[in-house]
Amino acid sequence: MTSTIFRLSPLIRITLLSLYTALTAPLPILSQVTSSPVPPALLWVGIGLGAIALYAALCERVVLSDRTIAVTYPRWVPGFFRKGWSLDWSDIKELKPRTTGQGGLVYYFLSNDGKGYLLPMRVAGFTRLVNEVQAKTGIDTKDVKPLAQPWMYLILLGFTLLLLLVDGWTITNAINLGKLT
Repeated sequence: MTSTIFRLSPLIRITLLSLYTALTAPLPILSQVTSSPVPPALLWVGIGLGAIALYAALCERVVLSDRTIAVTYPRWVPGFFRKGWSLDWSDIKELKPRTTGQGGLVYYFLSNDGKGYLLPMRVAGFTRLVNEVQAKTGIDTKDVKPLAQPWMYLILLGFTLLLLLVDGWTITNAINLGKLT
């Protein structure tokens, strides 16, 4: 039995991890420089735990076999945190589009028993994944497009890198001002 694994796009993973770093890394340093009542060590612990949780969520993978499609996570990710799913190809009745709150379009597999399973849309090789779904189920997927295009994440990554530069400048100034007082 052969299986194909689709992992989250590296562009998405790098962008979101960088954004998390840009948003959180300055907090403990600024806490120390401004004599905040929240200890920097506590912030570092919280940021570390948050980074682990974010990385766990970004480890999602889609596994296609001759019999099933499954969304899985590595063993170190607790089941209560991120639950995967598995569905036999023969149990898939249709692929239903749903509008998101922001106006985007996501797709759910509807099983024969009426349950919905979200089609992962941020994987590298999404077009190949959708073509496999069509080949295994016979469902027409020509109109299925990813939720976010790569250029959107490139723009976000560019702004994130700019934010990291501003963070560096802010931290440098805060440390220099902290030394003066």
